[in-house]
Amino acid sequence: MKAVKKGWYHGWNIVIAASIISLITTGIRMSIGPFFLPILNDFEMSRTTLSMIVSVGMFTFGIGMPLAGMMESRFGPKVVLFIGVFMNLVATIWMVTTQTILGLFLSFGIFISIGLALASQVTLTPTITRWFVRKRGQALFYLSTGGMAGIAIMNPVSNQLIAMFDWKVTMLMFAIGLVILVIPLIVFVIHTNVPENADQLQEDLAKEVKKTESVEIDKAFSLRESLQTSTFWYICIGLFACGFSMNLIGSHGVSMLEDHGFSSVTASNAIGVIGLVAIPGTIIMASFSDKVSKKGLLALIYITRGVGIICLVWVMVTYQLYLVALVAGVAWAGNTALSSAILSNVYGVRLVGVLYGFAFFVHQIGATISTFLGGWAYDKFNTHLVAFSSAGIILFIAGVFSLRVIESHVEFKDRKMPVASKVSG
Repeated sequence: MKAVKKGWYHGWNIVIAASIISLITTGIRMSIGPFFLPILNDFEMSRTTLSMIVSVGMFTFGIGMPLAGMMESRFGPKVVLFIGVFMNLVATIWMVTTQTILGLFLSFGIFISIGLALASQVTLTPTITRWFVRKRGQALFYLSTGGMAGIAIMNPVSNQLIAMFDWKVTMLMFAIGLVILVIPLIVFVIHTNVPENADQLQEDLAKEVKKTESVEIDKAFSLRESLQTSTFWYICIGLFACGFSMNLIGSHGVSMLEDHGFSSVTASNAIGVIGLVAIPGTIIMASFSDKVSKKGLLALIYITRGVGIICLVWVMVTYQLYLVALVAGVAWAGNTALSSAILSNVYGVRLVGVLYGFAFFVHQIGATISTFLGGWAYDKFNTHLVAFSSAGIILFIAGVFSLRVIESHVEFKDRKMPVASKVSG
């Protein structure tokens, strides 16, 4: 058995490339807030109608996640990423040239969503899990950092570009930039020929428990068996809460703050601060993610985020807004990394892409509901409190269920839990 030699490991190049791709795709998906009012005014529709289109886009994005996982397992990540970025470009050209609500619905709600799903973290996660064993949690955390950087960068950048040009030019610039930046990374950096034993050192290989466990994981679970275990559904509950809260902020956070008297610049910058603070927060959590209880850290993230999102709708002055953004930002990332790490540890690398795709579909169901609820509830009750308070409560529930997650395949065996039937938890 050969172990990886000490020195710079190419797997980290893949993590950097995947983080850059995630930055752009997540940033495009999550920076809809600054576009919301300009699109609303351009097409002269109600908030409910536009919220419905955006929510359909979230749902379609979710459908694309398991599709991306299945395509990755069959064709490899490069093919799926190529298809995704070019589909996004063609659909964006359609979006900025259409003059009808139906055209907006089909281009943005359907095809852009599928393109971004194919170029998302779901396609990249299996590659990273194959390249990393010893530092898998840390590597996946860094991938999440890319997504948070996308939120931090794209919201204020979108706001500035829309002010300088308009929303159509800005959308087109993002789509072209995605192709220009991502294609070289796909061609020259993302390699699928993983070295034997990945990032394990020789001293790690001396511990036969790790090697034996890895073999058992891949052989112990089928997809059907995995979907019957409670841990998978606890992960899904958490990701539902994540999608509900993050996309409520992404779709309605800026307009909510503007409705509460903040300027568009202040509102966009505050949402950007959440993503900006999440970057060092995620890096710090990454440093000890493989050394502490993942489910405890997962619960802490959800509960802290719940407090932050409820406070966000109550802030009255600028310093309060930025204070809440700072606190919320610390816990705004990491849950997807922890979730994918747990899925790979429990069910095996072979299934992680498909399982993460299905789990992220549940994430997008939450995103779909909150995106529509944010617009509908405001039109119905003339307040954002209904939607944002709901997000806080759902996050608290996710925190409780996260504590019931089983973190490894060995723990399943130790508790003598049948994997082919529903697990009581």
